[in-house]
Amino acid sequence: MTEPAVSFRRDLSEWRIVLVAWRLLVLQAADPVVGAGMSEHSTYRAHPWRRVEHTLGSGRRLFYQDAESLRREVARLERAHKRISGTAPDGRPYDAGDPATRAWVLLTLFECVVAMRRLGGEPYDGDQLEAVYAEFTEAVAVFGLPEGELPRTAADLPGYFARYARERLEFTEAARYLLYDILREAPCPRRLRFLGDAGWRAVRGVVARVVTALTVADLPPVVRERLGLVRTRRAALLSRLLHRGAGAVVPLLPDGLRYRSPEERRGSSRWRPPRRDARGPRLERFFREVLDQTGDGFITVHDLRAMAHNVCWQLELDEAAEARVYRAFDGWWEQLRTAMDANGDGRVSREEFVAATVAGCDRDPAYLEQGLLPALRAVFTAADTDGSGFLEADEYRVVFGGPRVHPAELSHGFRQLDVDGDGRITVEEFLHGFTEFFTARADSTPGTQLLGRA
Repeated sequence: MTEPAVSFRRDLSEWRIVLVAWRLLVLQAADPVVGAGMSEHSTYRAHPWRRVEHTLGSGRRLFYQDAESLRREVARLERAHKRISGTAPDGRPYDAGDPATRAWVLLTLFECVVAMRRLGGEPYDGDQLEAVYAEFTEAVAVFGLPEGELPRTAADLPGYFARYARERLEFTEAARYLLYDILREAPCPRRLRFLGDAGWRAVRGVVARVVTALTVADLPPVVRERLGLVRTRRAALLSRLLHRGAGAVVPLLPDGLRYRSPEERRGSSRWRPPRRDARGPRLERFFREVLDQTGDGFITVHDLRAMAHNVCWQLELDEAAEARVYRAFDGWWEQLRTAMDANGDGRVSREEFVAATVAGCDRDPAYLEQGLLPALRAVFTAADTDGSGFLEADEYRVVFGGPRVHPAELSHGFRQLDVDGDGRITVEEFLHGFTEFFTARADSTPGTQLLGRA
């Protein structure tokens, strides 16, 4: 039987990639530009598991999209990184658009897949390595990196990594925190919630020690030397056991269990349920975090007026402007009451809100125009304090910021609305983003992340 051709995207999709996921984050964070950007703009401290999933998920999507979907994914990444710039605490400027840094981030993804194969006891041979590198470079060509930023062949990669490590890498605060501290503070991952808080606290310390030891053991020697890290015999043994064990077991699994991406599971004839409609959980979150101002599990006219009051108070509006905002929110409440208050008690439960909103959006494309969108237009007009017709980041921050909103989540929400990435939001972009939040069935649509990346 002929051996199947090697495939970078297939190997990237294997579940054992999680064994090198933390290694990938540390390699990226050791670049001072990435480290500064993470410290200033990322929510990795509060949401470490989400940060890993987004890194791997974004990389995986780059290799599984059709041309148009790939273009949208790259545009999304460009928007996300466009304004990640500033001055680090040590006074050095940083900019996520730096071509050398972007090349490093992309190449660490490739290098970690190569390392996964090598550590698992099934390294690419010379021809295979060149084949998967050609597949990789063809995919990342959409980023338009300047000529020469990526090594020409896979054979040039060791020299590139050695030079980059010695000339650019540092043991940044972000890398140090990822390696030693974050997992000792991390919240319980969703798949382990059955442990409960006490159970997770008991397990967390062991997980942190294992991940730290494995990551240090697996880093390229030149990077360990640059960061001053020492690979112990115990860590080397742990690495060998985990990687060789996974390398022996995972390839024996059926595709449905071996791979994370649906495209690699299609060989299985098992029935799979249709993709989950994500609107319900998303609308429940909107109800809980936005609408239910009193926290009693229901929304009434008082909740909507509390929202209007908050907008007016934050912006210090005059009487006429306040009246316009209150009228819009009263109109929204009237639409909610009419469509959702089935028993006429003057309040709407979470279940009523979610069911009626999903049904209304499915039934009538103009459903949101009956309440939500007019209220949002009033908010936009009030927040546009200089009358420019745009919301700048500082204007957006005044309305949507607050003590419960992490600054990085606030910035992320702004970027989701700023479709063209010009640093300001038009009323069309503003309304389109919220429409996506209420109507998109999948969570991959940019507007679905307005409350942060759940």
